[in-house]
Amino acid sequence: MTPDQSANNERATTSVAKQERLRFSTFSLDRTPSGNVTCRVTLEFGPGEQVTGMVTGQASPAGDTRLGAEAAIRALEVFTDRSITFELIGVKVVRAFDANVVITSIMQHGDAGPDRLLGCYLAEGDLVRGAALSVLNATNRVLGTYFLTR
Repeated sequence: MTPDQSANNERATTSVAKQERLRFSTFSLDRTPSGNVTCRVTLEFGPGEQVTGMVTGQASPAGDTRLGAEAAIRALEVFTDRSITFELIGVKVVRAFDANVVITSIMQHGDAGPDRLLGCYLAEGDLVRGAALSVLNATNRVLGTYFLTR
């Protein structure tokens, strides 16, 4: 293989890899004085294609992590045009090995893959953001199948 062919192969592989998964782009959590919280998760698929999920609810430590997970789920459903839907069963923050681990349990509907999904994320500081990333880790394989048929 010549150096030019190798470079072309590498570029082709890189562009395919970029198109095979959603990337976590931005996250915001806004609190109002009345105790409401709005959580937004933006995901990116390739250059320029972004989807955002937004959820609003009452502020509380456990409720905030749930809102982070729900916002990520809404963004995923927007991305799949609701051909795959997700139901959040629960979010749990566990202290293990001197670190916080956020675990999410999700039911998925509309794909031939497993019905129940489990994701986790080692959350150093922001547990709500960690809950959103845990959802992405849970849905990674299901979405990989979706990308093949897209």
